[in-house]
Amino acid sequence: MANATDTPLSDTRAVLLYDGDCGFCAGSVQFVLGHEPAAARARLAFAPLQGAFGTRVREQFPELAGVDSVVWYDPAVPRVRVRSAAALAALAHLGGVWAVVAALGHLVPRVLRDAIYDQVARRRFEMAAPACLLPTPEERARFLP
Repeated sequence: MANATDTPLSDTRAVLLYDGDCGFCAGSVQFVLGHEPAAARARLAFAPLQGAFGTRVREQFPELAGVDSVVWYDPAVPRVRVRSAAALAALAHLGGVWAVVAALGHLVPRVLRDAIYDQVARRRFEMAAPACLLPTPEERARFLP
């Protein structure tokens, strides 16, 4: 596994930051890993919000101070997306029918999307048992500390 100093914030890959203590969030990461096309794998990394990389992103973007569930970090811009926008970015990354779902999701006003997202986020610990991600050796290389 790479360490935080080996992975600069200017890396070209997008990073899906997730709550590393949340079983529902771990399941969401597993969903992305299981549904992304092979061609997309080099464009996305993963990191727990509580880890060294997550801490560095939160330091760069002070608006993330209260965010504790999911963040989509795009180093090319650089910018972050949170709440429903982060979830839709992850779906768009998957391509195919999931990209269509993401596009349709963007038709819903953000205030409504985020209200629904917030309801799920508040209950995420009740929705899934604590889980530990068990990535394959190939997937493990995509996880940042």
